[in-house]
Amino acid sequence: MSTKTRSGVNVLWQPEGQRLAPGIIFLALACTFALGCSTNPSSAAQSGADERPTSGKVVLITGSTDGLGREVALKLAGPGTHIVVHGRNRERGHEVVRAIETAGGSARFYQADLAHLDQVRELGRAILRDYKRLDVLVNNAGIWLAAEQGRQVSADGHELHFAVNYLSHYLLTRTLLPLLRETPSARIINVASGAQQPINFDDVMLERSYSDGRGYAQSKLAQVLFTLDLARELQGTGVTVNALHPASMMSTTMVLSRGAAARSSVAEGVDAVVHLITSPDVGTGGYFNGTRPAKAHSQAYDAAARARLRRLSDVLTGAF
Repeated sequence: MSTKTRSGVNVLWQPEGQRLAPGIIFLALACTFALGCSTNPSSAAQSGADERPTSGKVVLITGSTDGLGREVALKLAGPGTHIVVHGRNRERGHEVVRAIETAGGSARFYQADLAHLDQVRELGRAILRDYKRLDVLVNNAGIWLAAEQGRQVSADGHELHFAVNYLSHYLLTRTLLPLLRETPSARIINVASGAQQPINFDDVMLERSYSDGRGYAQSKLAQVLFTLDLARELQGTGVTVNALHPASMMSTTMVLSRGAAARSSVAEGVDAVVHLITSPDVGTGGYFNGTRPAKAHSQAYDAAARARLRRLSDVLTGAF
């Protein structure tokens, strides 16, 4: 069973083959998908669930139908954990949901193209509508275009790396902040990169100085600036915000499709992300290289640059 909004966001997928009457389906969705029912999302597998760090938690991972995001979702899958799966490809989303349920967890798939800010807004609104809590938001989805593809722009006219890797997650996070604030000890994790280049505020869209590497590296540093800025904003709220470089040149589709040799495994990246999701002592406002605290590019620590990026992002996304 699925429903789709006018903007194309797939807001519900029910696994095929289940023989449930409509009333039972409604009750199962209300309880299993954390829509405010007191029943634990995996009450049928409650035994041992409380020992899991993510037991009873709702975790949204963007770009979780492939690569690092998919493997993080599968790593967290298990009794008591509900994963909100996001991606552009519905069939891949369905496959991840099935795999999570096979592992004893619960999941729900939402389809949205992050190159369209209207779909990002609708994705955020759908989450606000469908959930009473959001414990973890992992802003993971990302692109790195091949050099021969040249400079491309999003549906909204923004340089594509900046739009998908950064602006979409800025807007999604801003949209979901009310729900995150209401959830005790919520966490936001921004999957950035060690590839970082400073933002040129006179040419943010790289109309004069584009290269694929610059587009990617600028967008990833923007995520780190956003992380540090938002962490200061949310001080005292209980919501923590951290960014990380998960691992260098992992064996993901994005890396391998460029003809590059993998230098680390996806499993290493998974461990780094899961560390920020589950570790009790990571704090907030940090940048990590794998599981270790690290220093980002110096622009990340420039308060004026962070404020300038925030103002620009608000204008470009219409977040306020």
